[in-house]
Amino acid sequence: MALNLTKEELKQYDGKDGHKAYVAIDGTIYDLTDIDAWKGGNHHGLTAGNDLSEQILNAPHKKSVLAKLPVVGQLVD
Repeated sequence: MALNLTKEELKQYDGKDGHKAYVAIDGTIYDLTDIDAWKGGNHHGLTAGNDLSEQILNAPHKKSVLAKLPVVGQLVD
């Protein structure tokens, strides 16, 4: 079941206190919950539960990692 989440709703998926860790990139929401580097919802100063479209462009891996991540939905207005 695909989720449609607003930026405000996405914030609850911050990877903390048992919540799933989701991020949005270019309107697509990815599940980072089982990614070791994102345990606790944080990774190199970034926080799950946010739209990281701009930040991924500065990451060493750019968008190359996205193909490996489960897609769970779309970011909506």
